[in-house]
Amino acid sequence: MSIALALALAVAGPVVRTDDGPVRGEAAGTGAVFRGIPFAAPPVGALRWRAPERPRRWTQPRNAIATHAACPQVVYGDWNRAAAEASDEDCLFVDVRTPDLAGKLPVLVWIHGGSNRAGAGGGTVESRITDKGIVLVSVQYRLGALGFLSHPALSREQGGHSGNYGLMDQQAALRWVRRNIAAFGGDPDRVTIAGESAGAMDVGLHLLSPGSRGLFRQAIAESGTAGFGTAPRSLAANEALGARIATRAGLPANATAAQLRALPMAAVLAADDKVDAPGLDDDSFVWLQAVVDGRVLPDTPARLLARGGAAPAPLMIGVNARELGLHGGLSAARATVLREFGANAPAALRLYGLQPGGTPVTDARLGDVTAQLATDLTFRCPTIAVSDALTAHGGRVWQYQFDYAPPGGTVSHASELGYLFNPPQPGQPPLQAYWVDFVKTGDPDGAGLAHWPAYDRGRRAYMAFDQDGPVVKTGLRRAICALREAP
Repeated sequence: MSIALALALAVAGPVVRTDDGPVRGEAAGTGAVFRGIPFAAPPVGALRWRAPERPRRWTQPRNAIATHAACPQVVYGDWNRAAAEASDEDCLFVDVRTPDLAGKLPVLVWIHGGSNRAGAGGGTVESRITDKGIVLVSVQYRLGALGFLSHPALSREQGGHSGNYGLMDQQAALRWVRRNIAAFGGDPDRVTIAGESAGAMDVGLHLLSPGSRGLFRQAIAESGTAGFGTAPRSLAANEALGARIATRAGLPANATAAQLRALPMAAVLAADDKVDAPGLDDDSFVWLQAVVDGRVLPDTPARLLARGGAAPAPLMIGVNARELGLHGGLSAARATVLREFGANAPAALRLYGLQPGGTPVTDARLGDVTAQLATDLTFRCPTIAVSDALTAHGGRVWQYQFDYAPPGGTVSHASELGYLFNPPQPGQPPLQAYWVDFVKTGDPDGAGLAHWPAYDRGRRAYMAFDQDGPVVKTGLRRAICALREAP
């Protein structure tokens, strides 16, 4: 090799050999960043709505230095506009940032949020959290109907099961990490899976899915649980939903698998976006219902948790003080309480101030009654239920509530992410330090930090990240959530 060629390759970045083929990244100090490494074959043509398969091997170094396509999605607002406009079905990539290619460092695998119908993994590895001595991996997975649709025709060809392909993508990515991360300076035996919102839901489902066993050591769930506060959906119900999507896309009621796969991507996205989801007030939650397909998820999250079916993995789990708003606003609040709290509805109505003649409660930090109700039902109470179920079977859990904002501000859904992935600043909560300690040791309670006790069903301690700094408190929303607990 000539000196000129060697210098050119050095400038181009380091090459790492994966078991599918070599990839060339971008040098970053003693480490490197790699963007767009395929962990599965493009799920197109005959591979659409099938379990992911290994990509075709390659022999020459594949450049992994540029941004890549997100998985197909429609525009839901500015937050996902860039991802939607650059989406493509060839999207099953992992990104990796490592501080030391020759190391053996703990690994954080990030699963992005976006209601399982939007969002992207690109950009995550621009974080310098890796400077703290961990390897960061970001995963993309099929979204919306392309990732979670079931259909009778698909079930017939796949042994009586269909759906949850996005979760299978994540499992395939975790298997890729298991096989390859050592070549990037990571330790395959010290993998933490983490995610926010739908990503946290998916983390919760991996704790319960037999296909995810042995692929990670510990988990972090930010603002989401396996059930996401909604009733699970059976395979039959998801097949019926898939049939409605197919019909809306222009196919006959008895459509074949071949006809489904021949649909243009745009037709699938449009039909998915407009479908009415039975039993949901807010159709945007359509892919936030856990689907008990019998393959990826063998039973409902609640039943699996109740009988101790979760993987024995330490878990950090928490919520933001305010998350999402209540669909329908104040006019829907009373009916929502009556439906969600059942026999305990009268007590819940009083606590929310929604009883006849009552005054709806409000709180400077938690928000008005609609913000409190939505956060309780979808996030806080499910988080407590999961914490209780896991610790009842000997699991180790650390619970938190995040409520830090600049003076005069309030938190909202995903507010904590900036404090996790951006360089910490004086006066801000040391979220990154706790998270990194957990990734390294399986316990966030590290040296130099305020003590964070593990959760137990008696004291129910949690870490409050608020204006006063990290403070241990107990009994998060105990009175309300004792009336309605669902994972």
